Amino acid sequence: MSKRLAAEFFGTFWLVFGGCGSAVLAAAFPELGIGFAGVALAFGLTVLTMAYAVGSISGGHFNPAVSLGMAVGGRLDWKDLVPYWIAQVLGAILAAAALYAIASGKADWTPGGFATNGYGALSPGGYALSSALMIETILTAGFIIVILGSTSKIAPAGFGPLAIGLCLTLIHLISIPVTNTSVNPARSTGVALFAETAALGQLWVFWVAPLVGAAIGALIWRGLLAPHEGAL
Repeated sequence: MSKRLAAEFFGTFWLVFGGCGSAVLAAAFPELGIGFAGVALAFGLTVLTMAYAVGSISGGHFNPAVSLGMAVGGRLDWKDLVPYWIAQVLGAILAAAALYAIASGKADWTPGGFATNGYGALSPGGYALSSALMIETILTAGFIIVILGSTSKIAPAGFGPLAIGLCLTLIHLISIPVTNTSVNPARSTGVALFAETAALGQLWVFWVAPLVGAAIGALIWRGLLAPHEGAL
């Protein structure tokens, strides 16, 4: 179990450090030209690379919502859910702290939003709470369906991480303007602790919506899409 938790810790660290780091360190400079698309790709690449690196150890969740989806989908023992969540949140916090330490080395830097998620005034496009709840729920459900489908026993072997990484990239391309994209409570928690905005007060949205979406996605897969129980 310790190796599985270590894999989730480092995988989540990599996701937050790479994904949020692309926003905090690179996207802050328009002349670099990575923009929303570059940040979206960075998040996808973090999951893809770590899923190949440590996915065989822990399942490569790196996300409390994914772990819940895997538990509902029959892929994770329920007793392991909270330990996975703890490892993931700790990894995200450490990554955010490392990013803060690096970014603060620039003389005129201020944390500002620090790649956090939000709605209303904290939404990149000014979207309302209802929009944030809907998009985070829908996209997390879709993410879980892709994960369960691409890693099922009937799926082509070895391609799961590629499908999952590309799916996360797509998710970011859709929802960065709405919420700055969470679909991951750990990712949202880590950076919210360091932001100079009201991100902590809105953090509940980025726990509730992804967890609800994950459960819905897993139930859809099990009830409608999984060809047979052995394919789960």
